[in-house]
Amino acid sequence: MSDADDSQRRLAGDVRYREVWAWSMYDFANSGYTTVVITAVFNAYFVAAVAGKAPWATFAWTAALSVSYLAVLLTAPLVGAWADAHAAKKRLLLLSTVGCVLFTALLYFASPGAVALAIVLVILSNFFFATGENLIAAFLPELATSKAMGRVSGWGWAFGYVGGIVSLGISLAYLMTRPEGTPATETVPVVMLITAAIFALSAAPTFIFLKERAVPQPAEANPWTRVLHTLHEASRFQDLRRFLVTILFYQAGIMAVIALAAIYAQEAMKFTTQQTIILILVVNVTAAIGAFAFGYVQDRIGHIRAMRLVIAGWIVMILLAYLAEGPTLFWVAANLAGLCMGAAQAAGRAIVGYLAPPARLAEFFGLWGLAVKAASIFGPITYGAVTWIFPGNHRLGILAVGAYFIVGLVLLTGINIERGRRAALQPDSM
Repeated sequence: MSDADDSQRRLAGDVRYREVWAWSMYDFANSGYTTVVITAVFNAYFVAAVAGKAPWATFAWTAALSVSYLAVLLTAPLVGAWADAHAAKKRLLLLSTVGCVLFTALLYFASPGAVALAIVLVILSNFFFATGENLIAAFLPELATSKAMGRVSGWGWAFGYVGGIVSLGISLAYLMTRPEGTPATETVPVVMLITAAIFALSAAPTFIFLKERAVPQPAEANPWTRVLHTLHEASRFQDLRRFLVTILFYQAGIMAVIALAAIYAQEAMKFTTQQTIILILVVNVTAAIGAFAFGYVQDRIGHIRAMRLVIAGWIVMILLAYLAEGPTLFWVAANLAGLCMGAAQAAGRAIVGYLAPPARLAEFFGLWGLAVKAASIFGPITYGAVTWIFPGNHRLGILAVGAYFIVGLVLLTGINIERGRRAALQPDSM
């Protein structure tokens, strides 16, 4: 055995670092999609070019994302239950990857005025992205010991933000090679092709080296039966249930910031497209640092205390962004958001892994996905509705979603993480 003894305390069973790297490469791969399409480039392009800065443009963008997340919300627990019963996490992950890559590439054809086409392609690509995100997360408890889920989850998220940096950096390099004054209608479609290609290539190691350790459970193959059984036993998983409700709120704020960061930068702070891309690049660096470092902090100080610290950081960030009148304070707010975003994503995934029954990981990460995607519906849509009701008031929009972080902070009270872990390890009566 070539790995050091210390590594064996971090990784579970026969897991080696190469497999954890391959698992992390999926975070690297899919982050290009969320960074370029959802956060930095295509969202602002949709509002400014595809929809022609119509008063309803921001609302239409958030509505499209909400529809895709609603589809995930309705299917995630069933997809997870089916994956557990058939030991098919990896097969379904491949299907979701192909779907996201294909529909991202087709965004090449979302030209000015093609609002309906752009909305359909965003809904489909984001649906497959989010489904894959749930499935890859379900591998975490198979890779890490219970005492190291925070740091291993942090490794994955940190790799993911590096992937976002790479995709955005290559996109920026392409934009800088174009003659000055080249319209976005000529460059952004090519950026969509670049993003799809990077996703496909970077995900390849995941499918080569990551193992499917689950055992098929043919007697439990009906996903409806499994989900109904889980709901029937909800009282047994009271701490996980409360944490999923907590996710519903704090994640609403996070998803609003992710989905609307470029729009806020350009509309409220008057950043150019290249300035916005540079901002998102730097924020991805701080997010990678936050994800990697905070995983160790979480394992040291405890899951709930760590999450409380992160949500408090988000509240401070919202206030700074609201108060920012010039680029300096906004840059501070944006980088604080990066640190907190990386930390929150890694911490939340690790907590769900700690509280999920080992034999039903995909199903319970489907419930995690349900909570995240439900939050993704009403978080961005709240921002979009505020900017529609109060035309152009993006500052009020960002302040409105800050309320979700306050509710999330309050809901953390009462969660007993070790009680929840004991419940997860009890024999399943199914």
